Parts: sequence; structure tokens; C-alpha cells
Amino acid sequence: MPIDSTLHPEGVSNDEFRAAMSRLAAGVCLITAHENPLTPDGPGGEDVGMTATAFMSVSLDPPLVLVSLREGSRMDDLLAEQPLWAVSVLADHQVQVAGRFSMKNRISDRLLFADLPYVRGEVSGAPLLKGALATLECRTENRVEAGDHTLVVGRVLTSATPSPDSPPLAYFRGRYRHLAG
Repeated sequence: MPIDSTLHPEGVSNDEFRAAMSRLAAGVCLITAHENPLTPDGPGGEDVGMTATAFMSVSLDPPLVLVSLREGSRMDDLLAEQPLWAVSVLADHQVQVAGRFSMKNRISDRLLFADLPYVRGEVSGAPLLKGALATLECRTENRVEAGDHTLVVGRVLTSATPSPDSPPLAYFRGRYRHLAG
């Protein structure tokens, strides 16, 4: 990664901020949504997915979660139009899934989903990975612009734990990590 010593008015450089935040361990999720067809009689819509480490629980009553999306990303654009989306909390054996959906500047997600075992969410229509620690289906409640990202707050509509006993996948210091048992 190129050095980015851009100094913000607050006195923090991009590299300093990135280095500090890399020390915060995070869980890894696959955020998915189904893009509807462009026309009613045209080809079917496409599934879209992205890896996220900036995902968190916000509220128990009502059940709300938050995901941070890079402004202008395909997922950000889609969730501005499509209010239903899903989350699969990844287990450590799903590290290849995390890498696959974190690739930037890809043209289509169709091939990324081709060989993945998933079920389609009953409410969202979005892919929910088999073998995930937990799955959620959400409806967008609020979108907040925050710097170069959009914070999307979603109301949890369904929740399941397909593989609750698997170890979680973590992200720390710029790499996917396995937690010791």
C-alpha cells in the first residue's frame, strides 16, 4: 500500500489513523442484497455481496445493526435503492469467501456466488451463507453520510445461527486471523 502521509487539520495523517485502527480486531461479515431486474420481462436480477468488518449491533429494542459502506461502492448504490439486505457472520473456515468479496473494481458478482453454498433469505431474497456463524435479514431504517462512507442502520427482520459452534473469522492488522480456542 502506498504511503499516505496526508495530514488532516486535526493533526492526524491517513497512515497514522490507518495504523491505529488496524489494532482493533473485528469480526468479518458478508453483506448481501438482491438487485431487482431492470425491467419486469428482462433477465433476472443479480446478487451483490461485499466483505465488511465495520458491522455492529446498535440496539436490542428494536433490533438494529449498522454497517459502514464505502461511499459510491456498488453496495452503497444498491442499498440506496433496495431497502432489504442480509448479513452472514463468517466462520474461520470461510476466509476464502471474505477474500473473494473484498476485491475492488470487479464488474460482476455472479461468478463470486457461483460455487458458494447458500440459501435465499425468505424476507430479503438475498443470499445467506450456509455454515455462517449467524445470519440476519435487515431492512434499512436510516442512512447517514459520514466522511467517505455511508452508515446504514438496518432493522433486523430475521435471525438464525446455522453454525453457532464454529470459531469466528477475525480481521486484525490488515489480515484475516483465526482465534485460538
